[in-house]
Amino acid sequence: MPTPTKGPRLGGSPAHERLILANLATQLFEHKRITTTETKAKRLRPLAERLITFAKRGDLHARRRVLTVVKDKGVVHALFTEIAPAVADRQGGYTRITKIGPRKGDNAPMAVIELVLEPLSPKQAVVKEATKATAKAAPKAEKPVEDAPVEDAPVEDAPVEDAPVEDAKADDKA
Repeated sequence: MPTPTKGPRLGGSPAHERLILANLATQLFEHKRITTTETKAKRLRPLAERLITFAKRGDLHARRRVLTVVKDKGVVHALFTEIAPAVADRQGGYTRITKIGPRKGDNAPMAVIELVLEPLSPKQAVVKEATKATAKAAPKAEKPVEDAPVEDAPVEDAPVEDAPVEDAKADDKA
């Protein structure tokens, strides 16, 4: 269990805070993205990611653990059948928080928290590993690179007056 945060709770009492976070998690899994305050989004993220990790396990015990937080069976079913397979190859980072402008009424900082359902590109992981490998191997064995012939590009005519003036100033200084 994560350590409780210091300072004021969302909503006042710890029980009310748990209810707020459970409702936010339910809405997040139902709608895939919600707009809330930055503080609530930051407090929701660890809870939502832990529930998605349970859903990835997929067994009965995990389903019952999720049902202790999310009371809507339809949302839990969607979490286990739709969301968990979509993020099955991710190791973490199932949610994304994007800050948006302040709320009009009380100027509270707002944020959008959404599920990251895009498939994880295996190419990105391979590219990262390849760049690390080349960075390690580069100092050990450097091969001379042959220069390819450069095509002649049209050269713009530069004013002839500029070059001698700079040369004349350089001659005066010497």
